[in-house]
Amino acid sequence: MEAIEAEELKQPTVKRRFAVYLRRTLPPGAFKVVRAVVLRLRFWWWCLSFYFPRLVTSRFDKRQPQVRSFGVPQASSHLAKELESLNMLAPTKTCRVMTKNGSDKGRPNNYTPVYSELFKDRRDQPLRIFELGLGSDNPDTPSNMGVFGVPGASHRGWQELFPRALVFGADIDRGILFQEGRIKTFYCDQLDKQSIAELWSQPDLAGSMDIIIEDGLHTFEGNISFLEGSLDRLRPGGIYVIEDIGWKSIDKWYARLETVYAKQYPTHEFAFVVLADRGYNNLLVIRRSSN
Repeated sequence: MEAIEAEELKQPTVKRRFAVYLRRTLPPGAFKVVRAVVLRLRFWWWCLSFYFPRLVTSRFDKRQPQVRSFGVPQASSHLAKELESLNMLAPTKTCRVMTKNGSDKGRPNNYTPVYSELFKDRRDQPLRIFELGLGSDNPDTPSNMGVFGVPGASHRGWQELFPRALVFGADIDRGILFQEGRIKTFYCDQLDKQSIAELWSQPDLAGSMDIIIEDGLHTFEGNISFLEGSLDRLRPGGIYVIEDIGWKSIDKWYARLETVYAKQYPTHEFAFVVLADRGYNNLLVIRRSSN
């Protein structure tokens, strides 16, 4: 998710101030109704202004991501080649499902074409999927989604896209943890190694994961902390993704990948995906060898 930084919270926009005002003045039930209406209107506006037009224009126009491989030479990296072939302008079912559920993985972040490609052959498999970050709607929580955010939106999207999968999640905001259908969520502070260890000691999380997505604090330190405490939970052939990597931290990531992780994890292939020339819309995709 696109983090709402502390500076923005100190200087809220008129739109955000109005949303917070509604949250604080309306009864909880009434606010949920308002949020549901806003979500539905956003979805149909997205369909009309983005999804349907892109279905047409993406047949004639193509925008490919910049991908840099670590762990294997760029020329022989299957993961890098797979990602470089994407047309980021082409909308997918994953875009539609995530947006419908209130996730921002489609717009504005445009991660869904990447996920659609990575997981296209695994939709009907009994996978174990974990995503850190539920999307807090508490404006006092770091990296929150704003009061009109929908906690668990991406997890509901994964549940819909993978009908046989178990979906797990975690967040530092205890107030938004929930259990629903095939979704179970837990507490985790990704900057605390002990908290990460306690998360993975939960009986429901025993074993390994096919997919791990880190959409939590959106800081280099937070990314590193959770990766180093969690990458060994990835099954052979599994995918680990870090979302919302800031442009200013790209050089630090390149250095870390080249000098540390490529050597520390020789059975893993790393692909850094640059989707934007500013902001936070970049990804690190890691695939563990099936062997």
